[in-house]
Amino acid sequence: MKLGLGNQMFNVFNIALLGLVGVVTFFPLYYVFVVSFTDPTEYLKESFVLFPKTWSLESYKFLMATGAFPKSIGVSIYVTLVGTALSLVVTASLAYALSRKRLRGRQVALLAILITILFNPGMIPNYMLVRELKLIDSLWSLILPALASGWNVILMKGFFDSIPAELEESASMDGCNDLSTFFRIILPLSLPSLAAFGLFYAVAYWNQFFTALIYINDASKWPLQVMLQNILLNANNADLRMDISSVPPPSETLKMAAVIVATIPILLVYPFLQKHFAKGAMVGSVKG
Repeated sequence: MKLGLGNQMFNVFNIALLGLVGVVTFFPLYYVFVVSFTDPTEYLKESFVLFPKTWSLESYKFLMATGAFPKSIGVSIYVTLVGTALSLVVTASLAYALSRKRLRGRQVALLAILITILFNPGMIPNYMLVRELKLIDSLWSLILPALASGWNVILMKGFFDSIPAELEESASMDGCNDLSTFFRIILPLSLPSLAAFGLFYAVAYWNQFFTALIYINDASKWPLQVMLQNILLNANNADLRMDISSVPPPSETLKMAAVIVATIPILLVYPFLQKHFAKGAMVGSVKG
């Protein structure tokens, strides 16, 4: 079908505008990536590099040779893996229980969860609770307060509501109890939703900054985002300890390398969950 002149002009304008937006969006990430791999001597001469003549890993080697930066990566990986696994278990279990109409006090529990979505007690009550639980300076202070999201529970409950009740009835007739039905039938059918919510939780745990800043006073337990903020403020910070005989690369290349290290893991996880993500993102939106 041949398009008219007006439609052709609109398509050209639309493509040009979206292309410009794409370039503007992509360029900062590209610049950070390029500077992080630029040879320090070249960067000191040029100061603005679009494509380095000499690629170098000096900034990454310096960061990994420090005592604090690799440890902060380990802290973030631990918090993300443990927190995501526990969050999925708690969210899926609670949502499945609330989706069963035979559960006593179901409406009261749903109302209580809805209240947590609408009203936030604030920073001070949360801090007092964490302090009374003696979790200050503990990595569990980054996991337990964020263990479950009321919004995610409601969405996953909608997904469980859409699963035919006949599946549970047939499982019960075959001798399965509630736990067996949940683990053998419900969870395998819930892989798209688990993948979607797992990604949401993983990103939230990996990007924890403010809570870590409040609850973690010991610099050796800082997650990557707090360490990254420290590096961005001062790349020659004393927390980046290493052999004093080594000459550090320029602070800008160190900052860019730290940003790339903090960003890449989540970018690498997404492609593996992409096939489930499209389905999981629509959890509970369609029931039939």
